Amino acid sequence: MTRFDVDSELVLKLASLLREAGLGEIEYEAEGRRIRVALPRTAAPAVVHAHGAQDAPATGEAASAAPAATADHGGAIPSPMVGTVYLSSGPGEPPFVTVGQAVLAGQTVLLIEAMKTFNEVKAHRAGTLSRMLVGNGQAVEYGELLALIE
Repeated sequence: MTRFDVDSELVLKLASLLREAGLGEIEYEAEGRRIRVALPRTAAPAVVHAHGAQDAPATGEAASAAPAATADHGGAIPSPMVGTVYLSSGPGEPPFVTVGQAVLAGQTVLLIEAMKTFNEVKAHRAGTLSRMLVGNGQAVEYGELLALIE
């Protein structure tokens, strides 16, 4: 096999494993060859699984045993960028909002730090913050659901 030949049978097997396991990408390496298969990201994810927050809220506000949230929920706040979430303006400061609190359209819900710049993520509508789907210090991707407003 030359350097640019592709083992299409292996790629198809990896793609099948990817779908069966519900993963976004899979990588395989053997004998100096590496193959990476990834599903295209055409829209925000339909289901959010919170991944290990470094400093999750003590009240369990981050999604853990809560039912899955969907991107088509009218009060869903998706991440506008890749970065690190901060729920307050600084260490020891109170969070911008807490679950159960009323929020106004345009009110800051959290910050996302990207390339040493802190970007405010604001509520797009008024309502009550029903779920915070991320924890303080958690890395997020573009389109990942951050919070829900009812």
